[in-house]
Amino acid sequence: MSNLPKVSPFGLAVLLLVGCRQDMHDQPRFKPLAKNDFYTDLRSARPLIEGTVARGQLHEETYFYTGTIGNSSTPGDYMPFPVTKEVLDRGRLRFNIYCAPCHSRLGDGNGIVPAHGFPRKPSSYHIDRLRKAPLGYFYGVITHGFGIMPDYSAQVSPKDRWAIVAYIRALQLSQNASADNTPPGQQMPSLMPRFRGVPGSGATLPEILRQSAGTADQESK
Repeated sequence: MSNLPKVSPFGLAVLLLVGCRQDMHDQPRFKPLAKNDFYTDLRSARPLIEGTVARGQLHEETYFYTGTIGNSSTPGDYMPFPVTKEVLDRGRLRFNIYCAPCHSRLGDGNGIVPAHGFPRKPSSYHIDRLRKAPLGYFYGVITHGFGIMPDYSAQVSPKDRWAIVAYIRALQLSQNASADNTPPGQQMPSLMPRFRGVPGSGATLPEILRQSAGTADQESK
């Protein structure tokens, strides 16, 4: 211990102050939207380099993101991916959240919002014009809005928009289906569901009992 150099408290304080630098605190930087003489346009905020693509924004598949054919404004009439039960379930979930308040869960335009004084009732999906509308048309309306309906591009991702489109088409088919369109063994109209306990409210989903074929046959007699 006697061989260690003796340092006074004052000298130790000087050493600590010398090692305390403000390079990170006072680092050279541009303040947002401040004037800067380094560039000819005097702007510190620089435009993006031409061709810059943000992560996750490389929209190579144009139809998936626009719903139109090529560079035209003509909507296409096909899905960009296969429609499965999972896709329809996802579309129903998103539809009931974002669309049903105005369009209703049946898509007839009698949702709770127009029922409580909204100035304009939305069109039913089951009129001839919308039944014949191409799938890309519905995708475009969700993306860009229509009339007094705002766009939902910020709330609903492109894949979920297509899922909603598929579910809208399923709704249209369900309200205009014939006996020939029903699967074998499916009654038309379908039996009312049976609930376990108290049916759900607007905040909770009901728990539906699965009915066997024998039970369904007995109830239909």
